[in-house]
Amino acid sequence: MAQVLSCLDPESLMSAEAVSHAWRNEASSRHVWRTVFRREYGPRRQAESMTRRKTQSAGLGKTLPDQDWKRMFMVRQALEHRWKEGEAAAIYLQGHKDSVYCVQFDEHKIITGSRDRTIRVWNAHYPWQCLKIIGPPPGDSAGVGPNVLMNLTAHASEKSKAPVVTICPPSKPTAGLVAPLEESGDYHSASILCLQFDDEIMVTGSSDYTCIVWDVKNDYKAIRRLEGHRAGVLDVCFDDRYIVSCSKDTTICVWDRRTGELVKKLLGHRGPVNAVQLRGDLVVSASGDGVAKLWNITSGLCIKEFPSKDRGLACVEFSEDARTILAGGNDQVIYQFDANTGELVNELKGHAGLVRSLHLDDMNNRIVSGSYDMSVKVFNATTGDLSINMGGWTTSWMLSAKSDYRRIVATSQDSRAVIMDFGHGLDGIELLEE
Repeated sequence: MAQVLSCLDPESLMSAEAVSHAWRNEASSRHVWRTVFRREYGPRRQAESMTRRKTQSAGLGKTLPDQDWKRMFMVRQALEHRWKEGEAAAIYLQGHKDSVYCVQFDEHKIITGSRDRTIRVWNAHYPWQCLKIIGPPPGDSAGVGPNVLMNLTAHASEKSKAPVVTICPPSKPTAGLVAPLEESGDYHSASILCLQFDDEIMVTGSSDYTCIVWDVKNDYKAIRRLEGHRAGVLDVCFDDRYIVSCSKDTTICVWDRRTGELVKKLLGHRGPVNAVQLRGDLVVSASGDGVAKLWNITSGLCIKEFPSKDRGLACVEFSEDARTILAGGNDQVIYQFDANTGELVNELKGHAGLVRSLHLDDMNNRIVSGSYDMSVKVFNATTGDLSINMGGWTTSWMLSAKSDYRRIVATSQDSRAVIMDFGHGLDGIELLEE
Protein backbone atom coordinates (compact mmCIF):
# COMPACT_ATOMS: atom_id res chain seq x y z
CA MET A 1 0.00 0.00 0.00
CA ALA A 2 2.86 2.34 0.82
CA GLN A 3 4.27 1.63 -2.64
CA VAL A 4 0.97 2.61 -4.28
CA LEU A 5 0.48 5.73 -2.14
CA SER A 6 4.03 6.87 -2.90
CA CYS A 7 3.02 7.25 -6.54
CA LEU A 8 0.43 9.92 -5.71
CA ASP A 9 1.01 13.65 -6.05
CA PRO A 10 1.00 15.59 -2.73
CA GLU A 11 -2.55 16.92 -3.12
CA SER A 12 -3.97 13.46 -3.84
CA LEU A 13 -1.99 11.99 -0.96
CA MET A 14 -3.52 14.50 1.46
CA SER A 15 -6.98 13.63 0.09
CA ALA A 16 -6.22 9.95 0.71
CA GLU A 17 -5.42 10.77 4.34
CA ALA A 18 -8.99 12.03 4.77
CA VAL A 19 -10.65 8.75 3.67
CA SER A 20 -10.42 6.88 6.99
CA HIS A 21 -8.19 6.32 10.02
CA ALA A 22 -6.60 3.31 8.36
CA TRP A 23 -5.85 5.25 5.20
CA ARG A 24 -4.55 8.17 7.25
CA ASN A 25 -2.07 5.92 9.04
CA GLU A 26 -0.76 4.57 5.76
CA ALA A 27 -0.85 7.81 3.74
CA SER A 28 0.87 9.92 6.40
CA SER A 29 3.76 7.52 6.92
CA ARG A 30 7.23 9.01 6.76
CA HIS A 31 8.32 6.47 4.19
CA VAL A 32 5.59 7.62 1.80
CA TRP A 33 6.24 11.33 2.35
CA ARG A 34 10.00 10.88 1.99
CA THR A 35 9.39 9.47 -1.50
CA VAL A 36 6.97 12.29 -2.36
CA PHE A 37 9.27 15.02 -0.99
CA ARG A 38 12.30 13.74 -2.87
CA ARG A 39 10.30 13.36 -6.08
CA GLU A 40 9.07 16.95 -5.85
CA TYR A 41 12.36 18.57 -4.86
CA GLY A 42 15.11 16.01 -5.36
CA PRO A 43 15.72 14.90 -8.98
CA ARG A 44 16.74 18.30 -10.28
CA ARG A 45 19.50 18.33 -7.67
CA GLN A 46 21.52 15.74 -9.57
CA ALA A 47 23.35 18.71 -11.06
CA GLU A 48 25.03 19.08 -7.67
CA SER A 49 27.83 16.89 -8.98
CA MET A 50 29.05 19.91 -10.93
CA THR A 51 31.78 21.59 -8.90
CA ARG A 52 30.40 25.11 -9.07
CA ARG A 53 27.20 24.06 -7.35
CA LYS A 54 28.68 21.86 -4.64
CA THR A 55 28.37 24.78 -2.25
CA GLN A 56 24.81 25.66 -3.25
CA SER A 57 22.28 24.48 -0.69
CA ALA A 58 19.43 22.43 -2.13
CA GLY A 59 17.04 22.69 0.82
CA LEU A 60 16.64 18.93 1.15
CA GLY A 61 17.42 18.73 4.87
CA LYS A 62 19.89 16.55 6.71
CA THR A 63 19.75 12.78 6.34
CA LEU A 64 18.41 11.89 9.78
CA PRO A 65 16.49 8.88 11.07
CA ASP A 66 12.78 9.49 11.72
CA GLN A 67 12.74 12.73 9.72
CA ASP A 68 9.32 14.41 9.48
CA TRP A 69 9.13 14.45 5.68
CA LYS A 70 5.53 15.64 5.48
CA ARG A 71 6.30 18.67 7.62
CA MET A 72 9.38 19.34 5.50
CA PHE A 73 7.16 19.27 2.42
CA MET A 74 4.73 21.76 3.98
CA VAL A 75 7.60 24.09 4.95
CA ARG A 76 9.03 23.87 1.45
CA GLN A 77 5.61 24.62 -0.02
CA ALA A 78 5.25 27.68 2.25
CA LEU A 79 8.71 28.82 1.19
CA GLU A 80 7.83 28.45 -2.51
CA HIS A 81 4.68 30.54 -1.89
CA ARG A 82 6.85 33.31 -0.43
CA TRP A 83 9.06 33.23 -3.52
CA LYS A 84 5.99 33.58 -5.75
CA GLU A 85 4.72 36.52 -3.71
CA GLY A 86 8.16 38.13 -3.30
CA GLU A 87 7.90 38.06 0.51
CA ALA A 88 11.38 38.32 1.99
CA ALA A 89 13.19 39.91 4.90
CA ALA A 90 16.13 42.25 4.28
CA ILE A 91 19.21 41.59 6.42
CA TYR A 92 22.05 44.05 5.82
CA LEU A 93 25.66 43.01 6.29
CA GLN A 94 27.55 46.19 7.10
CA GLY A 95 31.28 46.45 7.63
CA HIS A 96 33.00 46.93 4.30
CA LYS A 97 34.32 50.45 3.71
CA ASP A 98 33.65 50.63 -0.03
CA SER A 99 31.80 48.94 -2.91
CA VAL A 100 31.19 45.20 -2.43
CA TYR A 101 31.95 43.69 -5.83
CA CYS A 102 31.39 39.97 -5.33
CA VAL A 103 29.71 37.35 -3.18
CA GLN A 104 29.24 33.62 -2.85
CA PHE A 105 27.51 31.72 -0.07
CA ASP A 106 26.45 28.30 1.17
CA GLU A 107 24.21 27.12 4.00
CA HIS A 108 26.66 28.25 6.68
CA LYS A 109 28.71 31.20 5.43
CA ILE A 110 28.64 34.18 3.11
CA ILE A 111 31.90 35.46 1.63
CA THR A 112 32.17 38.97 0.15
CA GLY A 113 34.98 40.86 -1.59
CA SER A 114 35.28 44.62 -1.69
CA ARG A 115 37.02 47.65 -3.14
CA ASP A 116 38.38 48.17 0.39
CA ARG A 117 40.85 45.31 -0.43
CA THR A 118 39.35 42.92 2.14
CA ILE A 119 37.45 39.65 1.98
CA ARG A 120 34.88 39.08 4.72
CA VAL A 121 33.39 35.80 5.89
CA TRP A 122 29.94 36.16 7.50
CA ASN A 123 27.63 33.81 9.39
CA ALA A 124 24.74 32.99 7.02
CA HIS A 125 22.37 32.67 10.01
CA TYR A 126 21.42 34.73 13.04
CA PRO A 127 23.15 36.85 14.30
CA TRP A 128 24.80 37.22 10.86
CA GLN A 129 28.06 38.45 12.35
CA CYS A 130 31.35 38.89 10.52
CA LEU A 131 33.45 35.80 11.33
CA LYS A 132 36.70 36.72 9.60
CA ILE A 133 38.43 39.51 7.71
CA ILE A 134 41.14 38.57 5.22
CA GLY A 135 43.49 41.32 4.06
CA PRO A 136 44.92 44.55 5.42
CA PRO A 137 43.08 45.63 8.60
CA PRO A 138 40.45 48.19 7.64
CA GLY A 139 40.34 49.72 11.12
CA ASP A 140 37.53 49.58 13.62
CA SER A 141 34.03 50.68 12.71
CA ALA A 142 31.27 51.66 15.05
CA GLY A 143 28.47 49.18 15.64
CA VAL A 144 25.15 49.98 13.98
CA GLY A 145 22.56 47.70 15.56
CA PRO A 146 20.89 45.43 16.12
CA ASN A 147 17.95 47.28 14.68
CA VAL A 148 14.66 46.10 13.20
CA LEU A 149 12.55 48.39 11.01
CA MET A 150 9.20 47.24 9.66
CA ASN A 151 8.50 47.70 5.93
CA LEU A 152 11.44 49.90 5.00
CA THR A 153 10.89 50.87 1.36
CA ALA A 154 13.63 53.34 0.43
CA HIS A 155 13.68 54.06 -3.30
CA ALA A 156 11.20 51.25 -4.05
CA SER A 157 8.85 51.79 -6.98
CA GLU A 158 5.17 50.85 -6.83
CA LYS A 159 5.76 47.57 -8.65
CA SER A 160 8.75 46.61 -6.48
CA LYS A 161 8.46 44.17 -3.62
CA ALA A 162 9.57 45.85 -0.39
CA PRO A 163 11.10 43.86 2.51
CA VAL A 164 8.54 42.49 4.97
CA VAL A 165 11.05 43.33 7.70
CA THR A 166 14.48 44.97 7.71
CA ILE A 167 17.25 43.87 10.06
CA CYS A 168 20.60 45.56 10.57
CA PRO A 169 22.91 43.37 12.69
CA PRO A 170 25.86 44.99 14.49
CA SER A 171 28.59 45.74 11.96
CA LYS A 172 31.60 45.59 14.28
CA PRO A 173 33.24 42.13 14.15
CA THR A 174 34.19 40.25 17.27
CA ALA A 175 37.67 41.15 18.54
CA GLY A 176 40.50 39.13 17.06
CA LEU A 177 38.81 38.31 13.77
CA VAL A 178 41.23 40.23 11.58
CA ALA A 179 43.74 37.81 10.10
CA PRO A 180 47.32 38.74 11.03
CA LEU A 181 49.29 40.10 8.08
CA GLU A 182 52.05 37.96 6.67
CA GLU A 183 55.36 39.62 5.94
CA SER A 184 55.25 37.98 2.52
CA GLY A 185 52.19 40.11 1.70
CA ASP A 186 49.77 37.26 1.12
CA TYR A 187 46.77 39.45 0.47
CA HIS A 188 45.56 41.66 -2.36
CA SER A 189 46.93 45.18 -2.68
CA ALA A 190 43.88 46.47 -4.58
CA SER A 191 40.13 45.90 -4.99
CA ILE A 192 38.73 42.36 -4.71
CA LEU A 193 36.72 42.08 -7.94
CA CYS A 194 35.67 38.41 -7.97
CA LEU A 195 35.73 35.23 -5.89
CA GLN A 196 34.65 31.62 -5.89
CA PHE A 197 34.98 28.88 -3.28
CA ASP A 198 34.24 25.20 -2.81
CA ASP A 199 34.88 22.85 0.12
CA GLU A 200 38.67 23.02 -0.33
CA ILE A 201 39.79 26.31 -1.86
CA MET A 202 38.73 29.88 -2.50
CA VAL A 203 40.08 31.83 -5.48
CA THR A 204 39.96 35.62 -5.56
CA GLY A 205 40.78 38.03 -8.38
CA SER A 206 41.86 41.62 -7.94
CA SER A 207 42.68 44.95 -9.56
CA ASP A 208 46.29 44.14 -8.60
CA TYR A 209 46.37 41.91 -11.74
CA THR A 210 46.62 38.65 -9.73
CA CYS A 211 44.52 35.80 -8.33
CA ILE A 212 45.17 34.25 -4.92
CA VAL A 213 44.24 30.67 -4.05
CA TRP A 214 43.26 30.29 -0.38
CA ASP A 215 43.00 27.13 1.73
CA VAL A 216 39.42 27.04 3.05
CA LYS A 217 40.15 24.12 5.39
CA ASN A 218 43.22 25.82 6.88
CA ASP A 219 41.66 29.07 8.07
CA TYR A 220 41.86 30.68 4.60
CA LYS A 221 45.65 30.72 4.47
CA ALA A 222 47.06 31.78 1.10
CA ILE A 223 48.36 28.81 -0.92
CA ARG A 224 49.67 30.57 -4.01
CA ARG A 225 49.36 33.66 -6.19
CA LEU A 226 48.51 33.30 -9.89
CA GLU A 227 50.36 35.91 -11.97
CA GLY A 228 49.85 36.22 -15.70
CA HIS A 229 47.38 39.01 -16.41
CA ARG A 230 48.43 42.54 -17.35
CA ALA A 231 45.36 44.27 -15.89
CA GLY A 232 42.67 43.71 -13.27
CA VAL A 233 41.15 40.22 -12.93
CA LEU A 234 37.42 40.72 -13.47
CA ASP A 235 36.05 37.20 -12.93
CA VAL A 236 37.18 33.74 -11.88
CA CYS A 237 35.73 30.22 -11.87
CA PHE A 238 37.08 26.72 -11.35
CA ASP A 239 36.34 23.01 -11.29
CA ASP A 240 38.28 19.94 -10.17
CA ARG A 241 40.94 20.46 -12.89
CA TYR A 242 41.17 24.10 -13.89
CA ILE A 243 41.01 27.62 -12.54
CA VAL A 244 39.87 30.08 -15.23
CA SER A 245 40.36 33.83 -14.87
CA CYS A 246 39.52 36.72 -17.19
CA SER A 247 40.82 40.24 -17.28
CA LYS A 248 40.55 43.80 -18.43
CA ASP A 249 43.59 42.92 -20.58
CA THR A 250 41.18 41.08 -23.00
CA THR A 251 42.60 37.61 -22.18
CA ILE A 252 41.37 34.48 -20.42
CA CYS A 253 43.91 32.43 -18.46
CA VAL A 254 43.48 28.72 -17.76
CA TRP A 255 45.48 27.48 -14.75
CA ASP A 256 46.12 24.01 -13.36
CA ARG A 257 44.16 23.89 -10.11
CA ARG A 258 46.62 21.56 -8.41
CA THR A 259 49.91 23.24 -9.35
CA GLY A 260 48.93 26.80 -10.27
CA GLU A 261 50.73 26.44 -13.62
CA LEU A 262 49.42 28.56 -16.50
CA VAL A 263 48.06 25.97 -18.94
CA LYS A 264 46.69 28.18 -21.70
CA LYS A 265 45.72 31.71 -22.70
CA LEU A 266 42.52 32.17 -24.69
CA LEU A 267 42.88 35.12 -27.07
CA GLY A 268 40.22 36.66 -29.27
CA HIS A 269 38.17 39.23 -27.38
CA ARG A 270 38.67 42.87 -28.39
CA GLY A 271 37.58 44.37 -25.09
CA PRO A 272 37.75 43.63 -21.35
CA VAL A 273 36.57 40.09 -20.56
CA ASN A 274 34.07 40.75 -17.78
CA ALA A 275 32.82 37.26 -16.93
CA VAL A 276 33.61 33.55 -17.43
CA GLN A 277 31.90 30.26 -16.67
CA LEU A 278 33.30 26.73 -16.94
CA ARG A 279 31.54 23.44 -17.80
CA GLY A 280 33.82 20.46 -18.44
CA ASP A 281 36.06 21.33 -21.38
CA LEU A 282 33.92 24.34 -22.32
CA VAL A 283 34.37 27.94 -21.20
CA VAL A 284 31.92 30.72 -21.97
CA SER A 285 33.02 34.34 -21.68
CA ALA A 286 31.36 37.76 -21.97
CA SER A 287 33.18 40.91 -22.99
CA GLY A 288 32.86 44.64 -23.29
CA ASP A 289 33.26 44.09 -27.04
CA GLY A 290 29.60 42.99 -27.06
CA VAL A 291 30.24 39.31 -27.78
CA ALA A 292 29.97 36.15 -25.68
CA LYS A 293 32.31 33.39 -26.84
CA LEU A 294 32.32 29.63 -26.30
CA TRP A 295 35.81 28.11 -26.04
CA ASN A 296 37.24 24.61 -25.99
CA ILE A 297 39.95 24.41 -23.32
CA THR A 298 41.74 21.48 -24.96
CA SER A 299 42.22 23.22 -28.30
CA GLY A 300 42.21 26.76 -26.92
CA LEU A 301 39.97 27.80 -29.82
CA CYS A 302 36.75 29.79 -29.88
CA ILE A 303 34.09 27.46 -31.29
CA LYS A 304 31.05 29.76 -31.24
CA GLU A 305 30.13 33.42 -30.84
CA PHE A 306 26.98 34.96 -29.38
CA PRO A 307 26.70 38.68 -30.21
CA SER A 308 24.53 41.14 -28.29
CA LYS A 309 22.37 43.45 -30.35
CA ASP A 310 23.92 46.58 -28.93
CA ARG A 311 26.94 47.43 -26.73
CA GLY A 312 29.01 45.46 -24.23
CA LEU A 313 28.26 42.40 -22.09
CA ALA A 314 28.99 42.48 -18.35
CA CYS A 315 27.92 39.03 -17.12
CA VAL A 316 27.37 35.49 -18.31
CA GLU A 317 25.88 32.21 -17.04
CA PHE A 318 26.18 28.66 -18.32
CA SER A 319 23.50 26.08 -17.49
CA GLU A 320 24.53 22.86 -15.72
CA ASP A 321 23.82 20.81 -18.84
CA ALA A 322 25.92 23.24 -20.95
CA ARG A 323 23.00 23.79 -23.33
CA THR A 324 21.98 27.33 -22.38
CA ILE A 325 24.03 30.52 -22.19
CA LEU A 326 22.69 33.69 -20.58
CA ALA A 327 24.40 37.05 -21.06
CA GLY A 328 23.55 40.56 -19.92
CA GLY A 329 25.05 44.00 -20.17
CA ASN A 330 24.74 47.57 -21.28
CA ASP A 331 21.60 47.30 -23.38
CA GLN A 332 19.59 46.23 -20.30
CA VAL A 333 18.49 42.91 -21.86
CA ILE A 334 19.30 39.36 -20.70
CA TYR A 335 19.99 37.23 -23.78
CA GLN A 336 19.29 33.51 -23.75
CA PHE A 337 21.26 31.54 -26.35
CA ASP A 338 21.24 27.89 -27.36
CA ALA A 339 24.86 26.83 -26.78
CA ASN A 340 24.67 24.08 -29.42
CA THR A 341 23.16 26.03 -32.31
CA GLY A 342 24.24 29.56 -31.37
CA GLU A 343 20.67 30.79 -31.86
CA LEU A 344 19.12 33.55 -29.76
CA VAL A 345 16.25 31.78 -27.97
CA ASN A 346 14.80 34.55 -25.80
CA GLU A 347 15.30 38.07 -24.51
CA LEU A 348 14.46 38.74 -20.87
CA LYS A 349 13.44 42.35 -20.33
CA GLY A 350 12.59 44.45 -17.30
CA HIS A 351 15.78 46.17 -16.21
CA ALA A 352 16.26 49.90 -16.75
CA GLY A 353 20.04 49.89 -16.36
CA LEU A 354 23.13 47.82 -17.15
CA VAL A 355 22.67 44.17 -16.16
CA ARG A 356 25.72 43.64 -13.97
CA SER A 357 25.13 40.17 -12.50
CA LEU A 358 23.43 36.91 -13.49
CA HIS A 359 22.82 33.74 -11.51
CA LEU A 360 21.06 30.72 -13.02
CA ASP A 361 19.57 28.53 -10.31
CA ASP A 362 18.91 25.33 -12.25
CA MET A 363 17.73 23.58 -9.10
CA ASN A 364 14.79 25.93 -8.63
CA ASN A 365 14.25 27.07 -12.23
CA ARG A 366 15.10 30.70 -11.46
CA ILE A 367 17.29 33.35 -13.07
CA VAL A 368 18.41 36.07 -10.65
CA SER A 369 19.84 39.31 -12.02
CA GLY A 370 21.34 42.43 -10.46
CA SER A 371 21.48 45.78 -12.23
CA TYR A 372 22.66 49.36 -12.13
CA ASP A 373 18.94 50.26 -11.88
CA MET A 374 19.40 49.32 -8.18
CA SER A 375 17.15 46.27 -8.44
CA VAL A 376 17.37 42.50 -8.22
CA LYS A 377 14.92 40.69 -10.45
CA VAL A 378 13.88 37.04 -10.55
CA PHE A 379 12.81 35.44 -13.84
CA ASN A 380 11.27 32.04 -14.58
CA ALA A 381 14.09 30.10 -16.24
CA THR A 382 11.70 28.16 -18.49
CA THR A 383 9.46 30.94 -19.78
CA GLY A 384 11.66 33.98 -19.20
CA ASP A 385 8.79 35.76 -17.43
CA LEU A 386 9.61 38.27 -14.71
CA SER A 387 8.34 36.86 -11.41
CA ILE A 388 9.76 39.19 -8.73
CA ASN A 389 11.01 42.77 -8.92
CA MET A 390 13.03 43.74 -5.86
CA GLY A 391 13.94 47.39 -6.33
CA GLY A 392 15.12 49.86 -3.72
CA TRP A 393 16.67 47.34 -1.35
CA THR A 394 19.98 49.19 -1.63
CA THR A 395 20.85 52.82 -2.31
CA SER A 396 23.20 52.23 -5.23
CA TRP A 397 24.11 49.88 -8.10
CA MET A 398 23.68 46.15 -7.59
CA LEU A 399 27.04 44.56 -8.35
CA SER A 400 26.50 40.85 -7.65
CA ALA A 401 23.54 38.60 -6.82
CA LYS A 402 23.44 34.86 -6.06
CA SER A 403 20.62 32.63 -4.79
CA ASP A 404 19.73 29.21 -3.40
CA TYR A 405 16.47 27.53 -2.36
CA ARG A 406 15.87 30.06 0.44
CA ARG A 407 17.64 33.35 -0.12
CA ILE A 408 19.23 35.82 -2.49
CA VAL A 409 22.42 37.54 -1.39
CA ALA A 410 23.20 40.73 -3.30
CA THR A 411 26.03 43.25 -3.02
CA SER A 412 26.04 46.92 -3.80
CA GLN A 413 28.17 49.94 -4.46
CA ASP A 414 26.86 51.38 -1.19
CA SER A 415 29.31 49.10 0.74
CA ARG A 416 26.63 46.69 1.96
CA ALA A 417 25.51 43.17 1.19
CA VAL A 418 21.84 42.34 1.65
CA ILE A 419 20.38 38.93 2.40
CA MET A 420 16.91 38.69 0.87
CA ASP A 421 15.65 35.87 3.08
CA PHE A 422 12.37 34.27 2.00
CA GLY A 423 12.59 31.81 4.91
CA HIS A 424 13.00 34.36 7.71
CA GLY A 425 10.69 33.52 10.61
CA LEU A 426 9.12 30.59 8.77
CA ASP A 427 8.21 27.89 11.29
CA GLY A 428 10.20 24.72 10.58
CA ILE A 429 12.62 26.32 8.07
CA GLU A 430 15.54 24.74 9.95
CA LEU A 431 14.33 21.30 8.79
CA LEU A 432 15.47 22.16 5.25
CA GLU A 433 19.01 23.11 6.27
CA GLU A 434 21.74 20.75 5.21
